[in-house]
Amino acid sequence: METIHRPAARVICLDADQRLLLLHWRDPLDGAGLWQPPGGGIEPGETPLMAARRELVEETGLDPAAVLGHSVPVERDVPWNGKRYVGAEHFFVASFAEERPTLAPTGLLPHERANLHTHAWVAWSDLDALPDRIEPPELSAVLAALLPEGPWRALVS
Repeated sequence: METIHRPAARVICLDADQRLLLLHWRDPLDGAGLWQPPGGGIEPGETPLMAARRELVEETGLDPAAVLGHSVPVERDVPWNGKRYVGAEHFFVASFAEERPTLAPTGLLPHERANLHTHAWVAWSDLDALPDRIEPPELSAVLAALLPEGPWRALVS
């Protein structure tokens, strides 16, 4: 399996009730499902924060100004479409004042539109009930590092 080093940035989005936004993707090779926060590769000339804000707008249409400037790096190793994507991803957090803000993913590329299955605002207590895998598996620990107080803290104790 080909390995691709891909620096990236992701945004853990929280709504007014501390639900987490996850996008549900279908692998074009085998149809396997994957839940993960919005985000993607860092383009040449971008900082991780710039990439996080751009990806948030492209994949969700949510306000990029909500993305806070502090990030936590997470080493990733994710199989996708017959390849392994490895490297550090910078995880940021964004909080929204409303419950389950409406998404308007107008910046998706054609292959992204074809592979984005759905999205969900998920309570932390319901993460284990999701079908398919969650990436990164240590998502609760990532958010606990970004925001130590919150319902996710009990999941990493």
